[in-house]
Amino acid sequence: MTGFISKVKDKIGQQDNFIKAISLLLSGTVIAQGINVLALPMLTRIYTPADFSVFAVYTSLLMFISVASCLRFEIAIPLPNDDKEAFNLAILALISNIIISFAILCAVFLFHDDLITVINQPKFSTFIWFVPLGIFFIGLYNIVQYWATRKKNFKVIAKSRVQQSIVSVAFQIVIGLIITGAFGLVLGQIIRFSAGIWELCKNFIHDTKESIKRVKLVDLKKTFIDNQELPKYSAIESLANAAGIQLPVVIIASLVPGTEAGHLSLAMQVMALPVALIGSAISQIYLAHATEHFRNGNLYHYTIKSIKQLILIGVIPLVIISLLSPFIFPIVFGKEWVRAGEMTLWMLPWFAMQLIVSPISMALYVTKKNKVALLLQIVGLIIRVGVLLLLSLVSINYLFEYYAISGFVFYFIYYIVVLLHTKQV
Repeated sequence: MTGFISKVKDKIGQQDNFIKAISLLLSGTVIAQGINVLALPMLTRIYTPADFSVFAVYTSLLMFISVASCLRFEIAIPLPNDDKEAFNLAILALISNIIISFAILCAVFLFHDDLITVINQPKFSTFIWFVPLGIFFIGLYNIVQYWATRKKNFKVIAKSRVQQSIVSVAFQIVIGLIITGAFGLVLGQIIRFSAGIWELCKNFIHDTKESIKRVKLVDLKKTFIDNQELPKYSAIESLANAAGIQLPVVIIASLVPGTEAGHLSLAMQVMALPVALIGSAISQIYLAHATEHFRNGNLYHYTIKSIKQLILIGVIPLVIISLLSPFIFPIVFGKEWVRAGEMTLWMLPWFAMQLIVSPISMALYVTKKNKVALLLQIVGLIIRVGVLLLLSLVSINYLFEYYAISGFVFYFIYYIVVLLHTKQV
């Protein structure tokens, strides 16, 4: 028996690092997403589609701005061989996050009424003040999460995601039962990104306590210059990407009467579950190991391997969810959510391709193809937002359908470009 156990331990010890890391992250992420899934039927009965429409506008603005609040210095934290340079990147990201969050707060203070008029959402007048706070917490979480990725401390990352889901869902349910409107949804979203930060921050401080004492402006300046392509190209690229995803939601909310944006918000949450569950986990793992494979000239094969994993454990569940959604949405979420179930079928090609592309897109950063990534996102912005605005001048009847189709077109183009570039290195 002892010999058998020893053999099993040896076998486990020989597992591929990729599979080990995915298993570790998924152990926490599955629980976190399971909590979100169980909560949705309760939330759709506590909050109305109109509440979800306001929530959709808040979330879209938050996700749009926050992707560049650290000027993308955070994504480079796992890459340097030297911890000192990685620490300087983290400090630059934190400084950027504070400045941009404060700048957004000033913009809301100075142009509050004008912004509400443009958005055409009077109920959003109060909630817009929460946008700068949400941006700051998202930026801070990303910084310490990428530091944990550098240290391959995936267990702490997984634990933080569970904490986020538990606290966020609890707030949304309790506050929704006490106060009518979208306040509980918005506050829960802020809590989602602030919860789980503490342990990641403790680990970061523990790892860098000596570096914190010796931080120098001259070193920060050098690191900024060495990584200036991140704010010059990657930040703009990430903004273009987020704009392509999030701004159409705001456009639909402002132009289409009724609760179309609310239904879209629920449909996107359901479709995003496999992407968050599988795609984000593999993104962390892919980035942690891609640099090594790039140095060994094996990045293309590593990318193909990642794609196969994504199709097997991500795309297939996504297809099943989409095909069943028109039938199960009215049962699970309530009769008033039929439209959201129909939307998921339209979004299947888009989210399936996004699930594959999002993790492997990091290859463009590893291979220093920042300009290519920027060009792709600009093309995507034109396809997804520019054409949508032109279509809205003709008719507002099919804005969502075009939004769903354009998502697939963009990610398919991105997929081809990433494969071509990884094959050439």
